[in-house]
Parts: sequence; structure tokens; C-alpha cells
Amino acid sequence: MRTAYKYGFIILLTLLMGKHTIYAQDATVGARIDAAQITVGDQARLFIEAKVDPKKGKLQWATIPDTFNKLEIVEKGKIDTVQQGNEVIYKQRLLITGFDSGLFMVPPFVFSVLPNGGNAYTIQTDSFTIGVQTVPVDTSKGFVGIKGIREVKSNWMDYIWYIVAAIVLILATVGVMLYLKNRKKPEAPPPPPPPSETPQAKALRLLSELEQRKLWENNQPKEYHTELVDILRKYIEERFGVDVMESTSDEILYKAAVHKDMSQHRLLLSNIFYIADLAKFAKAQPTPQEHHAAMEYAKQFVNATRPVVVTPPSENTNTPPQS
Repeated sequence: MRTAYKYGFIILLTLLMGKHTIYAQDATVGARIDAAQITVGDQARLFIEAKVDPKKGKLQWATIPDTFNKLEIVEKGKIDTVQQGNEVIYKQRLLITGFDSGLFMVPPFVFSVLPNGGNAYTIQTDSFTIGVQTVPVDTSKGFVGIKGIREVKSNWMDYIWYIVAAIVLILATVGVMLYLKNRKKPEAPPPPPPPSETPQAKALRLLSELEQRKLWENNQPKEYHTELVDILRKYIEERFGVDVMESTSDEILYKAAVHKDMSQHRLLLSNIFYIADLAKFAKAQPTPQEHHAAMEYAKQFVNATRPVVVTPPSENTNTPPQS
């Protein structure tokens, strides 16, 4: 009972003193608290307010410690400024708590005033008392055991984000598959060109094809020798770079005689042209042996004028043997 009367008296006294304003010539300060009694760990709000006329002087805000008299300030609000006529009003909110039971005092906060004329002086707020009490415990009742874990019922909304994630994953997978399926496949590189045929290989192939057609055996000796000579003309142009397609037999023989690579094989060409002219212009026809001979002369000329591939000597060719 005595403790109850004590706290009741404190509460009444705090309510009577809950708002205090100290007036000075150039500035005023005041403070109020919203609770005179709290439970351990709870918070009370303390409001500080100051007014000053800038034309008369300046106000220096009070230094507020973080702890005092077993009380702690858990939060310091920013200092707000409001213009009211010629005066400037400053306001700040403090959150105070305590973790020990008892009656504690909030000390006064001291402000410095610097008048435009005269000496500096200080003003302060009044102090406050706060009762901090513990949570009442009924010791007459026995201890209650810890309750077991209870299962919480769930519904589909508890899994909504899992469902959304699964849908997004499925759509992304389908999109990637469709993209890969419809993506334009790179065109296959064109096949490499066939290896170029040498003039010798081409001439021998055409002579072999002409021989297999057996034109002179089918009463076409003129056509046979005309094609044979044309094959040789193209070969000479491609092999030696000599223009002979519009040349006569004598002109071709002359060009072969003055050409260093053909001069030694001029006799083969002379035999071929003799038999060909005989088949094309003379009344007498070449014998089967002459037809065969013309083909053999042509093949010999092509083979005899095949370019000679010179292999460079090995680096070790001239290396003297080591002792």
C-alpha cells in the first residue's frame, strides 16, 4: 500500500509539473513528458521546445547525454524549425526508457543564449521524475508448462510465389526451345571446288575419249582427225601460251620450231598434221595403222612436253658427314 501511495503521489506531482516553460528576456525553453510511469523496457516521449527572436539574440541548443540516472535515450529526433512571426521555434523529441525498476529523474537541459547586446547567459528546463516498474507476477499460482508446437494450416496462397516461379520457368524453357527450333540454321559451306585439271591430264583425257568413240572405224576419218588436231591446238595454247587455234599446220610447225620447249618434238607434230591433212584434203585415205599412229603421236607429244617438277634439294644434301 505504501508503494502504491508513493507512486500515486509521484504521478500527481509529475502531471502538475508535466509541462514547464522557462522564460528569459530574449528566449524561452520548455519541456513536457507524456508518461510519468512506464514498465521496464517501455518508452516515454520527452518533448523539448525553445523560442528565440533572432533580432534579439541567438540560442545554443542544449547538450543532451545518451544516458542519465539509469535512464537511456534510445532515439533523438531531429531539431525542427518553425517560423512564427518574429520568433523562431525549435522542437525536438526524445525517446526515454529504463531497464531497472525505481524512481528516476530526467535532469534539466541547459541552453545558452547569446543576446545581440549584453552578456551571454543560460536557461534550462525543469527536471522530471519517471517511475519504472516491473511486470507484476502472481507467485501464488504455479508455473505453466511450455505449450507444444501447433501445426498451422496452410492454403494455396502460401505457395503463390512458388507457383509463379514455376510458371515463369516453364515459359522460359518453352521459349528457348522454340527459339532453338525456329532459329535459322547456318548454311552449309559450299563444297570445295574440284582440283584443277592440268593441261596434260585434260589433253590425255580428251584423246582417250576420242579414241573410244571410234570415228574413223565408222567411216568418219575426217571428223576424227579434225577433233584430234583441235585437242592438240588447245593443249599448245594452255601449256605454252602460244595462239594456234586459227593457225594452219605449217604455221603451227613454224611456231613449234622456234619455241625452245616444242622444237625438239616438232617431228611428232609434223607426222600428226601430215596424216590429218591426208584425211581431210587428199583423195587417198589413211590406213588403219596411220589412224592409230596419229593418236599415238599425239599422246607422245603431250607426255613428252609435260612440265618437269624440280624438287628443291634438302638442307642436309650437301652437309658433309660427321666424323
